[in-house]
Amino acid sequence: MKILGRIFLYLFSLGFIGAIVSLGGFVYMLNYYGKDLPEHSQLRSYEPPIVTRLYAGDGHLMAEFAQEKRVFVPIAFIPDLVKNAFIAAEDQNFYKHSGVDMKAVARALIKNVTNKIQGSSRRPEGASTITQQVAKNFFFTNEVSYERKLKEAIIAYRMNKTLGKERILELYLNQIYLGGGAHGVGAAALHYFDKSLEELNIAEVAYLAALPKAPNNYHPLRNHEEALERRNWVIGRMMAEGYITQTQAEMAELVPLEMRQDTSQRVDAPHFAEEVRRELSDRYGEDSLYKGGLVVKTSVDPELQKIAEDSLREGLLAYDMRHGYRGTVATLDSLDDWRKKLSNIKRQEGMLEKWRLAVVLKVEKDTAKIGFIEEPVGTIELEDSKWAREYKDGGLSLGPAITSLEQVIKAGSVIMVEPKSVEQDKDINAETETEKKNKDTVYLLRQVPDIQGALIALDPHTGRILAMQGGWNYSYGGSEFNRATQAKRQPGSAFKPFVYLAALDKGFTPATLILDAPFVLEDEVAGTWKPTNYSNEFYGPTTLRKGVEKSRNLMTVRLADFLGMELISRYSDHFGITENMQPLLANSLGATETTLLRLTTAYGMIVNGGKKISPTFIDRVQDRYGKTIFKHDERPCHACGSMIKWEQQVVPNVPDSREQIADPRTAYQLVSIMEGVVQRGTGIRLKSLGHPLAGKTGTTNESRDAWFIGFTPDLVVGVFAGFDNPRTLGDKETGSSVAVPIFKSFMKNALEGQPAIPFRKPEGIKNIRINANTGVRAKAGDEEVIWESFVSGTEPGDDMYILNESGISLMSDYGYGSYGDYQPDSTNNSSGQTGVERGSSGMQQPSAVSTGSGLY
Repeated sequence: MKILGRIFLYLFSLGFIGAIVSLGGFVYMLNYYGKDLPEHSQLRSYEPPIVTRLYAGDGHLMAEFAQEKRVFVPIAFIPDLVKNAFIAAEDQNFYKHSGVDMKAVARALIKNVTNKIQGSSRRPEGASTITQQVAKNFFFTNEVSYERKLKEAIIAYRMNKTLGKERILELYLNQIYLGGGAHGVGAAALHYFDKSLEELNIAEVAYLAALPKAPNNYHPLRNHEEALERRNWVIGRMMAEGYITQTQAEMAELVPLEMRQDTSQRVDAPHFAEEVRRELSDRYGEDSLYKGGLVVKTSVDPELQKIAEDSLREGLLAYDMRHGYRGTVATLDSLDDWRKKLSNIKRQEGMLEKWRLAVVLKVEKDTAKIGFIEEPVGTIELEDSKWAREYKDGGLSLGPAITSLEQVIKAGSVIMVEPKSVEQDKDINAETETEKKNKDTVYLLRQVPDIQGALIALDPHTGRILAMQGGWNYSYGGSEFNRATQAKRQPGSAFKPFVYLAALDKGFTPATLILDAPFVLEDEVAGTWKPTNYSNEFYGPTTLRKGVEKSRNLMTVRLADFLGMELISRYSDHFGITENMQPLLANSLGATETTLLRLTTAYGMIVNGGKKISPTFIDRVQDRYGKTIFKHDERPCHACGSMIKWEQQVVPNVPDSREQIADPRTAYQLVSIMEGVVQRGTGIRLKSLGHPLAGKTGTTNESRDAWFIGFTPDLVVGVFAGFDNPRTLGDKETGSSVAVPIFKSFMKNALEGQPAIPFRKPEGIKNIRINANTGVRAKAGDEEVIWESFVSGTEPGDDMYILNESGISLMSDYGYGSYGDYQPDSTNNSSGQTGVERGSSGMQQPSAVSTGSGLY
């Protein structure tokens, strides 16, 4: 017995010493591996990167910006069903263990040792708890090693003590990657099922909980059977843990696994979204943009945006078709296996989504058969293709008229086509149903326009940009270049209204006569400058109004010369068209470059009565917590917050804080003059719309740029068209022929169903009937009589004043017997040679003409 006792004591002592040594070794190991671990306490205040969302003015989603697509959902708003599904699948003892599940560790250890003994090459089985997964996701790589697992376990234990279960679960459910670019359960629910978390059923929740191990292996479409099996396993685990009943589990397993498409209406406005993205990046930085979860309410009106896109494309396409067909995309060597050959030809850059590539299979005089990769064959008709004359000399000349499709295409030609719409097919309504059924689909021959352009629409009272299309196609040309905001071009005659506004502020009236005659400026450095009218003709004494309506260059130059270009430059800068415009006389005709956005905004300040506005694409920005960090409209409204429901209460009085930068009376006079552009001038194509409209065309030298900026009382729209590498649009192409049709298309659709609202007239304006040619009060027998707007006190008398080579004079003093007596004398008409100082106030002038600054 004594021997047995000694043996037992020896073994016990040995075991005790071994335990002490093991414990010491374990403590040493914990201390060794735990001393340089990351600081986990930062997770208390950790804010995961979440997506920044842009919303249109009507609340529909427009764009998202993020490095990781995540929608952060606080733990209090995550349904228990979602929590329980992940706990059942990933860590059933989550609420019981201290960060590490020792039973699971022992089970995994035995399994891994068994696999090792059996020579299995299987990946070692883990026993990671949710807490350990959080530790790994935040602090470690995917390296598989016992050292990493030990460090992971140490941090998990510490996290469990300091963070608490709910915070750990919140971090886990919002951080974990669940496939399809979705990080966190909120984003995954939207990605796979287009639902919020509270809308998910048991089967859908179980599928999400099936994904953490290997999301790419359980895609609902590509790996449907594996995904279904894994989902049903999670449903079984939920039942085993008591989270759902057996009946609920059986019903859930019968639910088909289907991935729903995103049915939300996204606003398609890529140029607009990119402009907002740039502004957010400049204002808040890249981190806040891509990780900060900003909620951005933009000013875009989706309906107007679609109209803008369609109108611009329609106008650019119409111009391009006027200048001929540049040829087919490719030509097949034969029609053998033509579908396969067609499939190897890439879609051309700039093709619209509804356009298709097709192969010409057979060509006759009046029709051609075309084939597609998958669609049935179609036809092209001669009547629709007569525009496709040969493109010559860069579009400046055309080949012979098209009398047969064989002049345009041949069998084997690869072409771009667009299905002909019901509206485009004049004969479709006359056909019977049988004829329609047996008839091949008719297509229209297409080509991507060379010309580019832009359209922008804004609210003249607030500066809110309601629509913007920055080019033919957002990705066309390999860049996101925005011709509405980034392209600096000469505005040409579209700048002239600001010369005339300066004149009105200096005391001129719309009825003041200005001599339209040759003008020569001698300069020792630049040489001789002799501007001309577009028509190359001279019109003699002409009213200021008609000078704008007919876009007379010589009148504008003479007027700017008299006022002084320093004044014109101040107006241009003050209205935001330019910055530090050089006081050169040529700039009065729009020689200084600007952007469509700047010029359209400046027109907005005319129509709104001379109030300064700042254009904006953004109404409001909120941070991830819903706090407003930016508002475009900063006017105070103390009573607005209480008006949750409209109950016929008194409307709050919101102060108008806009700076008055122009006299509202002269601004209205200019609006009235530009209304005449539509009624009688270069914008007469718009008269048929039947709405009060005003505006001004613009065409630069050699017709390189075409503009029209126009407006109603509550909407300003600017249109620009031109080549990215400036070249002539053609001899007869102007703002009237290129830009005005785009504007007309936009306004026709934008104003459909809207009442005709007249322009608002301020106090201090008198309307008087005058002779449109002479500017004096109308008399019996006058043939051309109009109502003219005068600032009170400037109404016309019997005398006619004229701005001529010598300054302002009475018509009778200048020697004209009557209005029609003027004949230009090309030998004695040089303003530059009169010795009169440009911009001086010492010239003979009527008392109404001011010599002040001219700025309100």
